[in-house]
Amino acid sequence: MKNMNSICFISFFFLFFFMMMNFFFTMYFLMNNMVMFLEWEIISFNSMNIVFSLLFDWMSFMFMMFVSLISSSVIFYSKSYMKSELNLNRFIILVLLFVFSMMMLIISPNIISIFLGWDGLGLVSYGLVIYYQNLKSYNAGMLTVLSNRIGDVMLLMVIAWMMNYGSWNFIFYLDMMENDFFLKIISCLIILGGMTKSAQIPFSAWLPAAMAAPTPVSALVHSSTLVTAGVYLLIRFSNLLIDTEFLKMLMLISGLTMFMAGISANYEFDLKKIIALSTLGQLGLMMSILSMGYFDLAFFHLLTHAMFKALLFMCAGMIIHMMNDNQDIRFMGGLSLYIPMTSLCFNISNLALCGIPFLAGFYSKDLILDMIMMSNLNLMIFFLYYFSISLTMIYTIRLLMYLMINEFNLMSIYYLYDEDYIMLKSMIMLLFMSVISGSFLSWMIFSYPYMIYLTMNMKLMVIYVSILGLLFGLLMSFMNINSMNKFMKTYKLSNYLSLMWFMPSLLTYGINYKFLSLGQNLMKNMDLGWMEIYSGQGIFYILKNKSIMYNLLQMNNFKIYLYSFILMMFLLMLYIMIMI
Repeated sequence: MKNMNSICFISFFFLFFFMMMNFFFTMYFLMNNMVMFLEWEIISFNSMNIVFSLLFDWMSFMFMMFVSLISSSVIFYSKSYMKSELNLNRFIILVLLFVFSMMMLIISPNIISIFLGWDGLGLVSYGLVIYYQNLKSYNAGMLTVLSNRIGDVMLLMVIAWMMNYGSWNFIFYLDMMENDFFLKIISCLIILGGMTKSAQIPFSAWLPAAMAAPTPVSALVHSSTLVTAGVYLLIRFSNLLIDTEFLKMLMLISGLTMFMAGISANYEFDLKKIIALSTLGQLGLMMSILSMGYFDLAFFHLLTHAMFKALLFMCAGMIIHMMNDNQDIRFMGGLSLYIPMTSLCFNISNLALCGIPFLAGFYSKDLILDMIMMSNLNLMIFFLYYFSISLTMIYTIRLLMYLMINEFNLMSIYYLYDEDYIMLKSMIMLLFMSVISGSFLSWMIFSYPYMIYLTMNMKLMVIYVSILGLLFGLLMSFMNINSMNKFMKTYKLSNYLSLMWFMPSLLTYGINYKFLSLGQNLMKNMDLGWMEIYSGQGIFYILKNKSIMYNLLQMNNFKIYLYSFILMMFLLMLYIMIMI
């Protein structure tokens, strides 16, 4: 146990120190407007060079700072959350591998090294999702890894297409690629790869399924690492993607993802899945603002969202612990009386998610919605944005009503123990960042103030929509059996909306199952069938039989020679008789 504690402490200390170092580098690079490009020549043979490249600028340092802060908090939190785990070392090493893969992706200007980090994230996430090793975990892990594999294939195809330029350092070619034929192909593949990793429609099914992982992993995955990799990739390729037709398609898809996630979250009763669907909605918001060309705004919201979403997952993990590993919100209630500090963290992170003024989420969300007001958008996209914002408010208020305000519903005799101080220490660090990160990031990223002038009603549109969402959320949380009977008439529609538009079923049975069964048939009939007979296995049988025959001949057996001599004499006599 001491060894396990020491590994947790060393990992936490190293990541926290790395975060502080990244903070100073971020400030230095921002002040001096610096970009550092490092090349390490691994091997030079004749005219072939294998070079490992690293790109350091304010964006990569800032993102690494946030990733290392969240991962250090998660590892410190895991010390208590996973204390009954026998293989805690293995868990911590997996988390560190996950963080290392993300760092690799962040600082890579080279598509090959980006692919190493990208694939590392997919592989380690599979190991973390199946960590509890039950049937549900295995199914969720398979869905996650197969969905992410589509993005890996897209990146492999980008690597193949970039061979036309003579180097895989895409950072040098972004301006040159703008007027090139290969632009459309590469930009389409990059957008598709980003969509799979950031779980946009039709690849959304894996994100709620990945909740089968331990809660500390969910806090890390759904805030700053795996799901944000797709958004970060598109930000890095921003010069290439501007003014391409695919961005308009991405805007529609991400708007629909935001809308679908908000509706599904309002039907869900699993605490972790509600927060996962909230992540999906925020990813849709990032992708949609990115598709409008505001890449710096997408990055800003990515960082602020990482803070309060990691805190939200940590609070959810603590509540699930208190509830005797029960995740159904219908059995919870009155938690603010029993675990006040955790409830405070949970409420503040939820309010930051809603965009309540002067918390982290407000600075990015309000700016995004003001820019949407300024943009030339059609009514459908406008509706998707504002309706999705009201849905965020609805499921947040519903969650607060079920968890904090309603009466406790679990059982007649229960024991809610006081908060765990190890978990609380890690949560308070993120609580502080959830309050202040929005303001200090807006000062750091935007060196000039954004002044957006709108009419009074347009400016207050966000407030109107939020108040409407608040009222709907209260209405939904007060619904009882009698009012629910009215909704039984729309049972099929409710079923469709609550099951994410049947996407998990379609993706699992329609795509993954069909492709896997096709692969099984191919393996059975080709690899283990005809190809075995006419290649390796067939040659083996022929050689085996011939070698047995040659072995018999080489044994110097007198009978064999005698039989051979008689046979030869018989054939010779037969030949002479025929000739005569």
